[in-house]
Amino acid sequence: MEIDEISGMVVDECIAIHRELGPGLFENVYEVILAGQLERRGLRVKRQVAVPIEFDGHAFVAAFRIDILVAGRLILEVKAVERLNQTHVRQLVTYLRLMKQPVGLLLNFSRATMKDGIRRVANDYNSG
Repeated sequence: MEIDEISGMVVDECIAIHRELGPGLFENVYEVILAGQLERRGLRVKRQVAVPIEFDGHAFVAAFRIDILVAGRLILEVKAVERLNQTHVRQLVTYLRLMKQPVGLLLNFSRATMKDGIRRVANDYNSG
């Protein structure tokens, strides 16, 4: 399945969840529900995936945690904040770079409409 097809399924589920529950819940509630809905669609979903990092010869096994990893390649960062900012974007870019993945979705369930809370983030990190 192509990443754009997976992303489309995620967006559809986010919109449906937001229409039903609206803004105002905690991030972990949206995360659990979204993961369950994606699994019901037949996608392989993992929650709170540890992201290892190595620095100066030391390995840190769970330095970071990805909210949801879909099909082993689409990273979802779930938020419930008034407004997304560059810190949120940098967080997702870091996950993408460390996991060597090309794209992720930043999903903010606190907007008036879910459409306004979805941001696609590409890994444009250049190691050279």
